[in-house]
Amino acid sequence: MGNNLTLDREKTIWMLLRQTGNIIYSLIEDELRLSDKVSYERATVLFMVKKLGQRAICAEIARWMVREPHTISALLDRMEENGLIRRVKDLERKNQARIELTDKGEEALSKAFDIKVIGEVMSSLSDEQQESLLVNLSNLKGKAIDKYLARRRRAMPVGFQLPEDEEAMAAINAQV
Repeated sequence: MGNNLTLDREKTIWMLLRQTGNIIYSLIEDELRLSDKVSYERATVLFMVKKLGQRAICAEIARWMVREPHTISALLDRMEENGLIRRVKDLERKNQARIELTDKGEEALSKAFDIKVIGEVMSSLSDEQQESLLVNLSNLKGKAIDKYLARRRRAMPVGFQLPEDEEAMAAINAQV
């Protein structure tokens, strides 16, 4: 039996996106680990807590990161144990806790996004190519979010929605 499997253009593009994303993510994690910084995932949570301010609760962070709340909750538990964040009881909603950065979390956030490998990899594209890539990936992401919400709408609690304002989308884009 021969190996005749071929991919059409769309699947080839998808595979290249995934491979490129996985490789860059690994390079970022390596750089962060070698420089004694928090992981990229933790840095993203710290960034979201800072951007959300008083609205930083587990469910909201999960929405922004397009992750399951239980996944973010477990990560927040570990980050709290490491002294990066603290949970503060919300006086208005007794069953919720706001998430705040500790001094250690603020310091970790200030160092976390000084990642050199991203610039090194992106330097292979001209400014024009980077702008084109940004537009195209934003379009793909928008379509993917629409499909995601359409499929998940039945399973999501009433009122679930991704942030819609420009600052919210910029924050989501920054964490990708």
